[in-house]
Amino acid sequence: MDSSVRLFVRRWLRPGAIAAVQGLALALLCLTTNVALFALSVVSLALIPVFGIGFALFPVVTALVRLCLGAQRRLARWGGVPMATPYRPMPADAQIGTWRRFRWVVGDPATWRDFAWLLPGTVTGAACLLAFVLPGYGLEGVLLVPLVLYLTIDWYGYGVFWPMDNIVQAWASVPQGWFFLLGGLAVAPWLVWLHLRFAALFLAPTKAQELALRVRQLTVTRADTVDTQAAELRRIERDLHDGAQARLVALRMSIGLAGKLMADDPAAAQRLLVEAQEASGQALVELRDLVRGIYPPVLAERGLGGAVEALALAVPLPVTVEVRLAGSPPAAVESAAYFAVAEALANVTKHSGAARAWIRMTHRDGRLVMVVGDDGRGGAQPDAGTGLTGVRRRLAAFDGTMTVTSPPGGPTVVTMELPCELSSPRISPSSGTG
Repeated sequence: MDSSVRLFVRRWLRPGAIAAVQGLALALLCLTTNVALFALSVVSLALIPVFGIGFALFPVVTALVRLCLGAQRRLARWGGVPMATPYRPMPADAQIGTWRRFRWVVGDPATWRDFAWLLPGTVTGAACLLAFVLPGYGLEGVLLVPLVLYLTIDWYGYGVFWPMDNIVQAWASVPQGWFFLLGGLAVAPWLVWLHLRFAALFLAPTKAQELALRVRQLTVTRADTVDTQAAELRRIERDLHDGAQARLVALRMSIGLAGKLMADDPAAAQRLLVEAQEASGQALVELRDLVRGIYPPVLAERGLGGAVEALALAVPLPVTVEVRLAGSPPAAVESAAYFAVAEALANVTKHSGAARAWIRMTHRDGRLVMVVGDDGRGGAQPDAGTGLTGVRRRLAAFDGTMTVTSPPGGPTVVTMELPCELSSPRISPSSGTG
């Protein structure tokens, strides 16, 4: 396959085929659920005056609507139109009473925007079905299905010939099929995109909702950051108290005792001074380790790329490192990135059973992107206490994100992003570390 054919497949056929599958999934979801959910919503609202049944029923129907529209939002993200979840969090008192739960649901503007979407979504979902039907219909002609049916059942129609009267018209289904197939694959991405952009008018958060979501996210992130910093300070205090501080106290006592013995027992004093020297060396090592846990000196000496390469060398398996950074991140971001990669590599060593791993680090669109992958057994769970939860919290302090792809059997790929700008042009070329 030459380069022009590969380019045609990559730029036209593959996006069209993916859009056709997306169109089918969106159409089936909209056509099978939207009308039924609209009817249930209307019935539950109508039952409010009837013994108050609607007060209990409407929140249940709303939960079902949110579940189904959540699936549509996930499909929209798959189609390249991100839609955040716009709902207000449930207050504590909404869990203990029917009326309070009803008031919470009714008072959320996103509830009514969901309700307003159900019928229009059915119409555009049906139109979105064309993204699958057109190339599917064309594939039927390309595979000679009309010709076979004409020869077997003696009555069939395809394209402009309904029914086909002769074998020539039956064979004409092939060029028509190519027309429908290529045309359908060309328009499928546009049909899906139009549906998703229209859906975003109803299902995506408004500016006010985005601001509220942002405030809520920052509140949670701030609380996590404060907790993490408090835990880190307690760790530093504990390490100083149990380690270097205890050794320094013992060192002081040894030196004082040696001073008292110097005149009467110089040999014993000499032994105490030797022990004091050894204790001072151990205290210095512990202090260096403590400082390395706060801000590794290798970052200041070699930059983020060199520090990551040093991490890779310490891992007991081959690690390929590729760092392409045209500058240096801010010190705080650099430290967070370093420790995030270190924890991801520690996960690879402890849990993956991998034979090799890789690290890729780039900067694009104002974000530092770090990818740590391995060819291990897969099945990693970010919330299963494997250390990735700590990575997510560390990144969240800088408004960063982490996604984990780890199907059973592998590979596991951890993608971490930190918003930042680079300073002082410096190119870290790619390198392989094994």
